[in-house]
Amino acid sequence: MSTIFTKIINGDIPSYKIAEDENYIAFLDAMPLVKGHTLVVPKKEIDLIFDLESEEYKNLWGFAQEVAKKVKNAIPCTRVGVAVVGLEVPHAHIHLIPLKQVEDMNFRNERLKLTDEEYREIQKSIINS
Repeated sequence: MSTIFTKIINGDIPSYKIAEDENYIAFLDAMPLVKGHTLVVPKKEIDLIFDLESEEYKNLWGFAQEVAKKVKNAIPCTRVGVAVVGLEVPHAHIHLIPLKQVEDMNFRNERLKLTDEEYREIQKSIINS
């Protein structure tokens, strides 16, 4: 399958990593809806999130919960929204989106274009929260 996420996991494509363990990785979205928009991805190549084994599925959400807490602490927002869409990349993933208003989670919104410096600042802020 070798998706863009697999290439990020393997280090073939650079990313702004937020967290990683042996099974999961979190990194900033390359086309974020808002600052701090983070993707949480299993390292196992699987298209549909509901096709993960039950234990992997639970652990993915546990990992996402820890990342979401860091995002909430680092990014000024009311809460961190969660979405599982799965249409853009055929590799299971969870969107963590800092929200001030419900419209912040509209995937039809224009995506932000951030500089490398802005990404690094957001990355550092989340990692250190």
